[in-house]
Amino acid sequence: MKIERVILRRLRMDLVRPFTTSLGTERDREFIVVEIQNDAGISGWAESVTCADPYYNEETVKTNWHIMEEFLIPILQREQLEHPDDVSRLFSHIRRNNMAKAALEGAIWDLYAKENKMSLASALGGVKKEIEVGVSIGIQDSTDDLLGKVEQGLSDGYRRIKIKIKPGWDVEVVRSVRKEFPSIPLMVDANSAYTLKDIDHLARLDEFSLMMIEQPLAHDDVIDHATLQARMQTPICLDESIHSLEDARKAIQLGSAKIINMKIGRVGGLTEAKKIHDLCESHGVPMWCGGMLESGIGRAHNIAITSLSNFTLPGDTAASSNYWFADIITPEVTVNKGIIRVPEDVGIGYHPDLKKMKTVTLEEKEFTFDRTFQI
Repeated sequence: MKIERVILRRLRMDLVRPFTTSLGTERDREFIVVEIQNDAGISGWAESVTCADPYYNEETVKTNWHIMEEFLIPILQREQLEHPDDVSRLFSHIRRNNMAKAALEGAIWDLYAKENKMSLASALGGVKKEIEVGVSIGIQDSTDDLLGKVEQGLSDGYRRIKIKIKPGWDVEVVRSVRKEFPSIPLMVDANSAYTLKDIDHLARLDEFSLMMIEQPLAHDDVIDHATLQARMQTPICLDESIHSLEDARKAIQLGSAKIINMKIGRVGGLTEAKKIHDLCESHGVPMWCGGMLESGIGRAHNIAITSLSNFTLPGDTAASSNYWFADIITPEVTVNKGIIRVPEDVGIGYHPDLKKMKTVTLEEKEFTFDRTFQI
């Protein structure tokens, strides 16, 4: 099937409530939606999950647009693809910019699945018909506010609770949650807010029987995390430190983490995500899928990758309504007693709503291919 065009849309959507981590507070979400269309009018969809500011990683919405327009889309225009796995190879000489790469590759994966009349989950090798999900709760104004959010998450049926922590909002806050909810599946996420100087303080978290502590140390570290893991009983989960199969291999070899969080954009796309999944599975390292406050398009990709066999822990893919007043897909992502059904329809299994999308679109640009390539 021949590719006719790539369409980039820059969107901004207001969050239902502010979301605060150790990196800052987000009140809305600016992001890029990628549509890749063939000559039969079928479109593949994906989402760039980068932020407006370079706080989670070095990428931003503006740099993603620039990299896609000036470098990545021209590569696709002049090269031929036999399979979506080829995309990461073709992009490999462009350093980093993983979220930009993942957005284009994801749209090609969706189109490939639709062309082959299969779900994206099936195209990736997924085996699960439903996935377990948890909810991520940002830093609150008070402990009472946090306890209320935890209670709401449990009432909504989520299978585990994740709370964000930072220095000054950690041990005593977790103690309060554990006192109120002594047996719930509970984890904490530090977003790189600590250093090894805090090792004694972090070790105090062992008393709370947490599922894991996510990314406590530097965003690019695997060495110090190994030192911390040797000291702590609580499993360490790496997020920001894992950008590639090689990063995952080194972290496992060093003993830097007992769990790995997968974010498709962070590792450069679904092909690399599958490779990391297979490596972790072969080493008995469980995985779960993290979230970047995605719209329903990005959320659908998370659901598809989570259908792979080694995603054994509840992920962050909460319902659309947990974040958005109105999502840009139909139907919206819903959660029933902590479970999301993996769509069986072709591609991502959800339908982008162009009418809703238009109301939140800030910029749109179409790239028509002078020559076509085939999938």
